[in-house]
Amino acid sequence: MMTIVVIITAILIVIVGSQLLKIAELKAKSKGELIYEVSEKQGKSQAVILLIFMFGLIGFFFWQMYAWYGLRLPVSASAHGEAIDYLSDVTFLIITPVFLLTHVVLLWFCFKYAYSSKRKALFFSHSNKLETVWTVAPALVLTVLILMGLTSWNEIMTPVPSETEHVLIELTGQQFNWTARYAGDDKKLGRSHVSLIEGVNGTGVDLSDVDAKDDKLVKGEFHLPIGVPVQFVFRSLDVIHSAYLPHFRAQMNCVPGITTQFNFTPTITTEEMRIKVGNDEFNYVLLCNKICGAAHYNMQMDVIVESQEDYDKWLAEQKTLVE
Repeated sequence: MMTIVVIITAILIVIVGSQLLKIAELKAKSKGELIYEVSEKQGKSQAVILLIFMFGLIGFFFWQMYAWYGLRLPVSASAHGEAIDYLSDVTFLIITPVFLLTHVVLLWFCFKYAYSSKRKALFFSHSNKLETVWTVAPALVLTVLILMGLTSWNEIMTPVPSETEHVLIELTGQQFNWTARYAGDDKKLGRSHVSLIEGVNGTGVDLSDVDAKDDKLVKGEFHLPIGVPVQFVFRSLDVIHSAYLPHFRAQMNCVPGITTQFNFTPTITTEEMRIKVGNDEFNYVLLCNKICGAAHYNMQMDVIVESQEDYDKWLAEQKTLVE
């Protein structure tokens, strides 16, 4: 009922506004005036309003920086995360003064060059020099930023070489939970397919595949050893999900029918991070960053980073798919 009232009210406001404009236009015509012709007095008053708005805008910007800048990404806990944070800081250092300068100049010019019958605006149709400057300068800056970003992108997207000691994990997303599957001693993940989902085999692992027999499925939380590269493989059993690990500066879509991947190296254990953030109950978390349904907000899984010794002990306690 309230929605209907709001809609009717909005319609009535539009109708009343249009009628008031018609009345103002008829009144102006009766006096021989043009309602849409801006007078010099109106131009100056609008210029003053824009100047006031400029100070308000800049003040609000600095207040936001003071109040919310600390609510950006949490402390980085991966090797490549420091490079991503550095790129983020560089980007802010570039765009912040550009944002302030362009808006101050724009609004100051509106005030300084408000309409005056004694002044005529300069008009020119084209300037090669101006076009070159505002095209080349941003292009050079963006090229540097993109190259910096590509370096980190290549590091996390290039698969870890098989001869390098690493952990291989498959993360499978489905509404609304995650399942982690660890490769066994053979360092290989067995085949899987949605057509094989049946009974307790909820992720469709091919149990006839030799490589799958020593794989280990875990739910609720998964563990990672500190300082060891972790190669992730992602699947989805239903809709598109997005595996998001904010503390590790990693995110990848999980797409039905195909696998995606990335890798990173954890650098801070869970216990060390609890000390850094001053929270004894802190845990790293795997989230879904795609709105995948009604319970999307609840699709998460704890991640425990620990020493190699503790990780080996935990993994040894997990059951293999085929005992």
